[in-house]
Amino acid sequence: MFRKLHKNSETIKIWFEGSSLDVEEGQTVAAALLSEGHLFFRNSKISGQPRAPYCMMGVCFECMLEIDGQSSQQSCLIPVSEGMNIRRQT
Repeated sequence: MFRKLHKNSETIKIWFEGSSLDVEEGQTVAAALLSEGHLFFRNSKISGQPRAPYCMMGVCFECMLEIDGQSSQQSCLIPVSEGMNIRRQT
């Protein structure tokens, strides 16, 4: 569904749900997680169904994650940074 237009040779380490990931520097948290195969980010409060990023531009709010201890962060708008700790919101 998504493909990269260019490859950045610089990688950084981030943590998602306690596991380390080496991701390309300069991409958003949502793009980095999707490229690593993490396809759902949270569950719907109403139905409990898994939800994933949809618009990738901050309009839909489906990409909300806890980033470095701050909840309800729009991961499609936040660039990755070295050592970032990311968790799904439950």
